[in-house]
Amino acid sequence: MGFKLAFIMFLLMCGMGAAGKMYYDNTQARIQILTENNAKLETAVQTQEEAIQSLQADFARANEELQKVNAEFAKTRAQNNVLSDKLARHDLGVLGNAKPGLVQRTINRASVKAGRCFELLSGAELTETEKNATSANAFNSECPWLWPGTSTP
Repeated sequence: MGFKLAFIMFLLMCGMGAAGKMYYDNTQARIQILTENNAKLETAVQTQEEAIQSLQADFARANEELQKVNAEFAKTRAQNNVLSDKLARHDLGVLGNAKPGLVQRTINRASVKAGRCFELLSGAELTETEKNATSANAFNSECPWLWPGTSTP
């Protein structure tokens, strides 16, 4: 009877040992999988943080550009107001009937100067007369804000 009891105890201990070994192996496999998943998640988090920083930098640059565009728009609006004021001071129809030659010469000169404004805005180099101008109106009376000596209209 002692031998049977010892044999049963031996079988129980072997079974418990085998169950413990299986539990250990299973746990180690889970730990390895979870470690790999954790590494993947850390990489994903780092990638997302870099993307967020990049988006924030892009947003800041876009905001700066928007402010520049708004400032340029305000300058353009001011320039349009100057031109509107100039045109409002004169009735070109009445003046054209009274002095057609004068109006024609004035409009032709202004058209040439306005064309030069477009050339300058497109990157054309300054002429010697423009380089030597001492005031914005001497530079170009149609677009005095382009004179290198001024920053606002």
